[in-house]
Amino acid sequence: MKRLRLWPQSLVGQVILLVAIALFVAQAINFALLLRERNRLELTGQTAPAVYRIVDALDSRGDRRADDRRVRARFTDAPPRVEGQRRPDVESRAAAMFEDIGLQMRSIRAVQDSESLPMRRWERLRARASGAEPVMHNVGRLVMAAEYEPGKWVVTQTRTGERPQRFGGWLIGQTAILYVIVLLPLLWVGRRLARPLRQLTESAEQFARTGAADPVDERGPGDVRQLTTAFNAMRARIFLMLNEKDRMLGAIGHDLRTPLASLRVRTESVEDEGERARMSETIDEMNRMLEDILSLARAGRSSESTQKVDLSALADAVVEDFLELGSPVDMAESARAVANVRPQQIRRALRNLIENATVYGERAHVSVARRDGAIHLIVEDDGPGIAEDRMEEMMEPFTRLEGSRNRDTGGAGLGLALVRAIMAEHGGSLHLANRAEGGLEASLILPA
Repeated sequence: MKRLRLWPQSLVGQVILLVAIALFVAQAINFALLLRERNRLELTGQTAPAVYRIVDALDSRGDRRADDRRVRARFTDAPPRVEGQRRPDVESRAAAMFEDIGLQMRSIRAVQDSESLPMRRWERLRARASGAEPVMHNVGRLVMAAEYEPGKWVVTQTRTGERPQRFGGWLIGQTAILYVIVLLPLLWVGRRLARPLRQLTESAEQFARTGAADPVDERGPGDVRQLTTAFNAMRARIFLMLNEKDRMLGAIGHDLRTPLASLRVRTESVEDEGERARMSETIDEMNRMLEDILSLARAGRSSESTQKVDLSALADAVVEDFLELGSPVDMAESARAVANVRPQQIRRALRNLIENATVYGERAHVSVARRDGAIHLIVEDDGPGIAEDRMEEMMEPFTRLEGSRNRDTGGAGLGLALVRAIMAEHGGSLHLANRAEGGLEASLILPA
């Protein structure tokens, strides 16, 4: 099963994703700190009115003129009995606040419950102004009792209110604004960096695939422009070297073919027919070897254009050529398989494999098949096969399975090397494998 790729492949995408993750982590930490501070402030806001009333009541308890309605606290000689949810956090915060103002309380009890109370005066005025009817609403009631002397208690109660929680929405909005402010400029910079780098990558891939590449526009930041300039200079230098190599190979081929043609003419003056035939065979072999060497040296820079070709028909035509020469070759019935290829190069690669099969494997069996989204031109033989540890070695130039260099047992060892070079130029590959029933299977694998 294929693994889902969530991590971007490009450097710019990775940087943007890392920045987004870093912003998210930073906002999460900020949220935790703000929530902690907000809870602390809310706790203080809930506790402070009750503490203030208790302190005010203790300060006014000796003043007989004190208005009980202003003090809003009552004294009792017995522990008060209040019901509701106990608030240890409020008790701890109240103890700290009493200690800060110099009061030592022997015990503090805080209980919270809910009750239905009428609206306050300003709430009723606001409701009437908006056309709504004043109603009862549920509010939180905090009851706090403090033992200031043994057996002496002061009790007060305050309203805590039930305000809607808007903190989360505010933080989400803040995070969205931060992402817009940071990521949009980063995306712009990333696109400015990615465009010339993408063009540079495409040009390099084009050169690796076809041996030719378009120059890259020199734009973007300074470092990217320097990289593009260096690539264009390297490209121009490589093209000059390859063109010089092609001219040199053409001159070598021309200069060598001239004396070979002269030798062929001279062989006609040899009276001994056997000697004349052997000399002609040697000259033909030298011509084939020269052609293979030049073809291998020019691999990747073919002047032949690609065409849509039915590979089954092409293979059938090659097999027909061998049958006319009396070679032991047969072809299995194959379905139509069309691909963009250089026909002459594919013909040559297939011909090399068939020649190897007839020379080393007694007989060649040719077929065309589609496997795993690719087209396979398969040549099988009935020979001894190749040792598994020598499969890769046999595709190297000037490598032969039989190492005596006897001309009667094989060529110069360039056939498979040339086939592999042709496949690489087409974006395909050459695959060798021993057959279970004996013999070798050589496959030209081309993208469909």
